[in-house]
Amino acid sequence: MSVQAGIWNFDGKPIDPNLIAGINSSLKQQGPDGEFSWVDGSIALLYRPLHTTAESRREKQPHITRRGFVLTWDGRLDNRDELTHEFRPYLEGDPTDVALVGAAFDHWEIDCFRRILGDWAASIWKPQQRELILGIDYLAIRHIFYYIRTDRIWWSTDLAPLVQLAGTRLHIDDDYIAGYLAHEPHAHLTPYREIREVPPAHFISVCGRSTRIERYWVLNSKARIRYKTDEEYEEHFRCVFRQAVRRRLRSDSPILAELSGGLDSSSIVCMADDILSNSAVSSSRLDTLSYYDKTEPNGDDWIYFPKVEEKRGRTGFHIDASKRATSQTALECPEFRALPGYLGTERQLDDDCADVARSGGYRIVLSGIGGDEFLGGVPDPRAQLADLFVRFKFASLAKQLSAWGIAKRRPWVHLLGQALAESLPPSLKQYVAKDVKVEPWVDVGFTKRHRVVSHILDLSGYFGFLLPTHRSFVHGLALMADRLAKWSPALCAQETRYPYLDQTLIEFIWSIPATQLLRPGQRRSLMRRSLVNIVPPDILSRRTKQLGGRTPIVALERQLDSCERIFDSPLSSRLGYIRSALFVEQLRAVKTGKDIHILPILKTISLELWLRDLQRRQLIGVPSLSQLSVPPSPLRAPA
Repeated sequence: MSVQAGIWNFDGKPIDPNLIAGINSSLKQQGPDGEFSWVDGSIALLYRPLHTTAESRREKQPHITRRGFVLTWDGRLDNRDELTHEFRPYLEGDPTDVALVGAAFDHWEIDCFRRILGDWAASIWKPQQRELILGIDYLAIRHIFYYIRTDRIWWSTDLAPLVQLAGTRLHIDDDYIAGYLAHEPHAHLTPYREIREVPPAHFISVCGRSTRIERYWVLNSKARIRYKTDEEYEEHFRCVFRQAVRRRLRSDSPILAELSGGLDSSSIVCMADDILSNSAVSSSRLDTLSYYDKTEPNGDDWIYFPKVEEKRGRTGFHIDASKRATSQTALECPEFRALPGYLGTERQLDDDCADVARSGGYRIVLSGIGGDEFLGGVPDPRAQLADLFVRFKFASLAKQLSAWGIAKRRPWVHLLGQALAESLPPSLKQYVAKDVKVEPWVDVGFTKRHRVVSHILDLSGYFGFLLPTHRSFVHGLALMADRLAKWSPALCAQETRYPYLDQTLIEFIWSIPATQLLRPGQRRSLMRRSLVNIVPPDILSRRTKQLGGRTPIVALERQLDSCERIFDSPLSSRLGYIRSALFVEQLRAVKTGKDIHILPILKTISLELWLRDLQRRQLIGVPSLSQLSVPPSPLRAPA
């Protein structure tokens, strides 16, 4: 995806050209197709494109609108036809996306944000009003980070330059760390107290050194779609899913689709093939990329993705993910990472993916993220049962308890207890929820001060009183935004597109009965029924799911001695985040072969290495490494 940045000196001082050059240089890899800037005394807007469509190659950014607003835009406009029809009198020829957005802002100003569909981020300067507006899409698929000081604001779609070029030591935000250790930090937070991110479905306005944040989109709590038959829901789903995939096929270069052999990725690939074979779209070719790991217990993705390749009539790219278990790569990352959560052992897979992308000229990657979360991928009936309870439909509740008890092989009384807990408001639910777990090595005082349990159960609060299924949906949407808000490609310039996160599709799922998505013994009910003639039967009937826990554990086992030395006196303990002795106990449990949840352990290791790297680069103020009882280790596996 293209990148943008900017600086505004509140005191009117001219922009420092060296600072512009530094930001431009730091964004070069992500925006390889040139560098463009607009400077007017105390303000500068920067833009580096990554062209993915024919229209983007004709864009001139920063874009000056008819009313004199200055705009940079990074995004994919999904309702182009609608906006083109609306603004045809004001535009010439085949308009670019940025020209359409500029016309929309000229006409509606901030009200245009709720009328724009797609993945996007926009920076808009209003010269006469001396006002800066930063906005992003409804789910934070695109990002804008900003840093406000007393004398200036600067912003960027990439966090790294704001951290590296700050010119002062930053302070770690404990609220972010609490979210990181619990699940995911809230979307508007960064690890640095001084830097924030524009929240999903929001814009910020900066004028006269005052800042306001405003939401422009919420799910419509009154939206309802009700049909008489399953077939009508299936037809509607096929329509919106087809549209979601089609929107993401708009490209002037080949597209790479992730293909695991699961229902999500397979459905995207098969629907894309159906679209490409039956209609004219701008994409020239769609290829697939599959990971496999035959060393994983119960790992059978390698059995299923060839079935999709067979249907397509061609083989995709294959990457052996088991290499992580034997890699000699250090846990530490050689490059600067502005966020925790990345380990050097992942570098080999990233290198392989980058090689595939470069070799085929792929700039677009289709991802299946969102299918599990929003289309009934988790067979959890609690919210559905709670709906029946709060609506006093006790006869239906008894029937569903019986059906779900048989499907899940659990006593109906147990399911009823879970449903009752699910019906409680979040403020009370935290006291009865038994599935909310904070890892034992996270410092108890830190957990209490930053309300980690409340963070896990948070529903953001602005949707009022909703049925439990709708509360669960909103919670899932918030978690997805938290997850996406900090994601960026690791090694090569590319744009990831998510068909299951299409706004129109999400609003459709929100509006239909939850029983269409998930039924007793029928996970992904609506998807499986709707795609019978599109996806291979073996995929539709697949009941397994590869989780991939063994390979990371084996990779960690090779690093255990080095990890134990590091956690003799870790920065994360000195800062009050973890209790190192308890964490070392968990590390040693890996040696004994105990059944452990590997992800929290890897995240904690990543946090520690990230903190040390920031300290070495003198970007934050923490105890110096010379104060540690054990010197830093390169954390390499033994030969």
